[in-house]
Amino acid sequence: MSSFVGVLVSDQWLQSQFTQVELRTLKSKYVSARTQSARVTVEDLPSIFKKLKPFNEVFGEDEIKGILAESYQNMDEDIDFESFLRAHLNLQGRAAAKDGGSKSSSSFLKAATTTVHHAINESEKASYVAHINGYLAEDKFISQFLPIDPSTDAIFDLAKDGVLLCKLINVAVPGTIDERAINTKRVLNPWERNENHTLGLNSAKAIGCTVVNIGTQDLVEARPHLVLGLISQIIKIQLLADLNLKKTPQLVELVEDDKDVEELISLSPEKVLLKWMNFHLKKAGYEKQVTNFSSDLKDGEAYAYLLNALAPEHSGPSALVTSDPTERANMVLEQAEKLDCKRYLTPKDIVEGSPNLNLAFVAQIFQHRNGLTVADSKKITFAEMMTDDVQTSREERCFRLWINSLGIATFVNNVFEDVRNGWVLLEVLDKVSPGSVNWKQATKPPIKMPFRKVENCNQVIKIGKDLNFSLVNVAGNDFVQGNKKLLLAFLWQLMRFNMLQLLKNLRSHSQGKEITDADILNWANSKVKRAGRTSQMESFKDKNLSCGIFFLELLSAVEPRVVNWSLVTKGETDEDKRLNATYIISVARKLGCSIFLLPEDIMEVNQKMILTLTASIMYWSLKRPEENTTPEAPPVVASVGDANETDEANELSNLTIDDAASEAASEG
Repeated sequence: MSSFVGVLVSDQWLQSQFTQVELRTLKSKYVSARTQSARVTVEDLPSIFKKLKPFNEVFGEDEIKGILAESYQNMDEDIDFESFLRAHLNLQGRAAAKDGGSKSSSSFLKAATTTVHHAINESEKASYVAHINGYLAEDKFISQFLPIDPSTDAIFDLAKDGVLLCKLINVAVPGTIDERAINTKRVLNPWERNENHTLGLNSAKAIGCTVVNIGTQDLVEARPHLVLGLISQIIKIQLLADLNLKKTPQLVELVEDDKDVEELISLSPEKVLLKWMNFHLKKAGYEKQVTNFSSDLKDGEAYAYLLNALAPEHSGPSALVTSDPTERANMVLEQAEKLDCKRYLTPKDIVEGSPNLNLAFVAQIFQHRNGLTVADSKKITFAEMMTDDVQTSREERCFRLWINSLGIATFVNNVFEDVRNGWVLLEVLDKVSPGSVNWKQATKPPIKMPFRKVENCNQVIKIGKDLNFSLVNVAGNDFVQGNKKLLLAFLWQLMRFNMLQLLKNLRSHSQGKEITDADILNWANSKVKRAGRTSQMESFKDKNLSCGIFFLELLSAVEPRVVNWSLVTKGETDEDKRLNATYIISVARKLGCSIFLLPEDIMEVNQKMILTLTASIMYWSLKRPEENTTPEAPPVVASVGDANETDEANELSNLTIDDAASEAASEG
């Protein structure tokens, strides 16, 4: 039902030579090149192909040009996407031949871009299966399929209907998905299955997972490495949930002074976990610094020291005395089990340095025995002052998730800290307004010289003004200094610009005209009225919207079968309003809207959030082919000729604006 599960090539043989992940990746490269110069020629191909991993170790750019010259006499000849794919295949064959033509070299080349040859880590698979068996044992629906046998592919079979991922997301971040919106029949039709996967993917984005280049078809087919990768991210989010000052203010004990508290707030959960581990290791007399969850933990000594410091009643010198790493690892796991830590790994995993499983194990130890005390009440008070209020936190969460959903190179852990050098903002600007950034004048992190950060932020301000943002008396240094009010205002304008550009780019509906807030309002009211409903909204701050009925009627208008009206309340009490708001969010995600709002945003009728939620539904509706409106309809597949529109549609999933956006943000 939702969008863009695949790229369709008219030549079936050519289609069969690539997986969907490959096709999406190559299509992205092709469209990007075409966007820059309005066309792609044979002459453009060497520089494109040279950057692809399968070829950059085998060919030079001149070699690629020579190979292409054998097939094309005119280097200025236009290349369509299918010709682009054929050239890629030809080059792949030549690369294999150059490397000796062996089967192994061909597999290596294929493995660089395809999902077919990805090796599955059986230890990780077994660990994730154990996690599922444990945490979902009481679930009314999933329990009938448990326990899963880790030695089989049962986990992938169970993942095919989309329910498993939705349930895991709710375990990781309770309340993310309204489970009334999940299709949980024993046998689902393709339409219902696709809805579940769409809901799962959009909800995974909303809790911070990276799902770039994963489509619903990949999940329907249960591609093992993609399914395990997504499950790994979800479990990681669950295990690291308490590694912040809000949930665990005692973490302030890890730092010396107030300045360090600011740094602690900006760290990713993984780095906080390493800092916590090193804090206890130093006190225990361990002389090395643990910098990763792999090689630094292989000998098991760090674990032995850590458990000796945290749980001396369950530990002893034996793990430190033995010289056999495997024996020490086994002792460590036995000691941890006495703390009720789940076995996420085996002695072999420790010795081999499995990063994902070691991370999970250390996080488990932290959850059960963090060894932190409330020794300094002044530090705790300062830490509480440093954490943002509810509204600001909601806004920061919204912008962080939106930025990360865009697929830029930098992953944002904390908006207020990570954007201060200007680089992330330049990446986002380049994404929403391609070609606007002068990269020759930008400095990439790490940036040692403060004035370079100011230069980056000055360019951000300049581009913002070129895009007609309201930036009166705002200077680059304001961003470098971390002025939250101004940063939130700028980011809101950036999101709103992106949203309106996406709607404008629907040329068949807008004829290229600028889209206004009034256009969005009128569209929504008209859609609901044509569906025979009576609700209308006077404005995006209409307090009557708090009950949720209008949005449910709007969602029902764009897809009649998606709302189960027996689950809808009148929205007269706060509890009823919350039930409706939660249901609205899940139904919208189930359709294909990637939104980051919280139920409170609907209940409080946040004006900007209401605008962006409505716009997201509008975009999804206008992009949707009319023929796919019946329950029997197949998933939407993007054809090669629709490459530009597909990219716009994929961006729709990213427009998703929560908007807990600030009252400080400009109305313009």
